[in-house]
Amino acid sequence: MPSSSTSTASLPRVLLTGFDPFGDTGHSSQPLNPSWLAVKALHGKRIGGHLVVAAQLPTVFQASMAELTRLLQLHKPALVVCVGQAGGRGAISLERVAINVNDARIPDNAGAQPVDTPVVAGGPAAYFSSLPIKAMLQALQGAGVTAEVSQTAGTFVCNHVFYALMHALATKRGFKRTRGGFIHVPYLPEQGAPSMPLDEIVRGLRLAVATALATPRDTTKGAGAVS
Repeated sequence: MPSSSTSTASLPRVLLTGFDPFGDTGHSSQPLNPSWLAVKALHGKRIGGHLVVAAQLPTVFQASMAELTRLLQLHKPALVVCVGQAGGRGAISLERVAINVNDARIPDNAGAQPVDTPVVAGGPAAYFSSLPIKAMLQALQGAGVTAEVSQTAGTFVCNHVFYALMHALATKRGFKRTRGGFIHVPYLPEQGAPSMPLDEIVRGLRLAVATALATPRDTTKGAGAVS
């Protein structure tokens, strides 16, 4: 009988990324980032015949893109979901579009604060997520998880990574069939309100990944929006 490591070695990968804590820590006395805590909880799990690999990205312009590129080349995933924290949102937000703009309200963790610079010089103005966000929304809401489709991922490091991901999938060899996108998650209760418990975020991400893997084409129903 093959060992567990042998049996998982041949499984296609799902890459989940989260961020380290950054300046927007809410009311918590300790630095937290629910995006990393949630994806870490899914590391090594099997979902839809795929093995989940979780990795942490630095909340730093450019360095986050470089690390994401390294992870893509290392794991050759079939599906990529980058996850970030969105203080002020009370729902799991399925992001629709990444834009080619860095415009930081606060410095990143390396002190950089770009204003109106491109994520990729000469790149397209925007990329749409290739995740089935409407099917994912239906699945989440049907399971009682508070969720929404968002029309903006902001202009901080989250959008930077989202755009970098979609640009890499569109332009680098070997990723033509890889789908990817970005999900924002709320604060944890200890960070302030609105919030969502960690186990609920983990449940929502697991369901979102399972739905993405099972849905080759998106549905046209249930696309609630964020203003």
